[in-house]
Amino acid sequence: MDKLISLFVFSALSQIVVSHVPTETSFRANIELVSGHSRIFSGERAHLRCSIPDVHRSNWTYLWFRGSEELSQTGQELNLLNTKVQESGKYYCQGTRNTKVGKIRTQQSVPVELKVDGGWAILQVPRHPQLVGSTLEVTCRVRGNPRLEDIILYKDGVEVMRQNGHEPDFYLTNLSLEDLGVYSCRASWDVMGQTHSVISAGAHVQILEVLSQPVLKIIPNYDTQLKRMKLICHVQYNAPAPPIDFYFYKNNRRLGPATSDNYNVVKQTPGLYSCKAKVSQLDLSKSSEPKNFGQIREPERMPPLHPGQRPVFRLASATDDFPPAAASLPTSPNLSSHQPIQFTPEKSTPSQAPPLKTSQAVPTTLLTTDQDFDSATTQDQAN
Repeated sequence: MDKLISLFVFSALSQIVVSHVPTETSFRANIELVSGHSRIFSGERAHLRCSIPDVHRSNWTYLWFRGSEELSQTGQELNLLNTKVQESGKYYCQGTRNTKVGKIRTQQSVPVELKVDGGWAILQVPRHPQLVGSTLEVTCRVRGNPRLEDIILYKDGVEVMRQNGHEPDFYLTNLSLEDLGVYSCRASWDVMGQTHSVISAGAHVQILEVLSQPVLKIIPNYDTQLKRMKLICHVQYNAPAPPIDFYFYKNNRRLGPATSDNYNVVKQTPGLYSCKAKVSQLDLSKSSEPKNFGQIREPERMPPLHPGQRPVFRLASATDDFPPAAASLPTSPNLSSHQPIQFTPEKSTPSQAPPLKTSQAVPTTLLTTDQDFDSATTQDQAN
């Protein structure tokens, strides 16, 4: 009886342990387009390979997907013969294998997009983004490889380059962000005295900066006991290998030496903070926009007049912020900015200012934008 109970308990524990075994590993499958370009003509072949970064070299079974559809192939390589336009799409692969605790799978690979073109011309462009300053190579292919006479390269519908058909490859050197866009090509050739001309579909070319402009992020109260905050310098670095150094500044003064980390913990004090990313081997450096922390901006004040300097008056605009006292000024509807404003003197009361004398003139116009203090004084003297 005791043996039967022990066997039952062991069976129950095994089921509990197995139910908690993860079915997906931390491995991510890698997919590679072995046959070359991702744009091909219908009827051509495509060759893809899947690999698992497993140091133990376990026996894996491979699953293939086009979009959300699982394909019938299970080998490490996927061969598409006599391709059709319908086989265009994003391809994934995934590894799976049986273990003592059940079947496990890897994470799906990053997709590879395959475009099968049923037309007569294809512009083959790189699958990956190009960097600023590099050289872009594109190839204009025509189905059947006829002897071409003339090839034209377009960017966003505008002609960029033209060359004879013996050179189907175009090279754009010293790329800049302005070269980003949709490219296409037109090819022409002769057959028995008749000229044939075809144009390809558009192909998008991506161009990235080697070093983007940094963006500074301030995390206050990072260490409340020591009253310190954290500065993080976010930057997109697209070049391989060469190291990048970060510098941090407060009020244009550097905070310590350069560091390979994109963050710095500093004393939490008000100031104007910024950061800089620098790649010395490439002679590249870019700085972030300064960010204000803890500073209160004082309202703008009129600068003091120097001896002999005359003040210049202007009419207030609709966006000016008037104090409440300005609301007591008389207003008149439908007046333009250059129309004189007429004032009618009112009878004085004991609580108001003393009445005007008979020799004192009543002002009839306000200063316009083009009048200065001298013209106003001359007008008063004339009155």
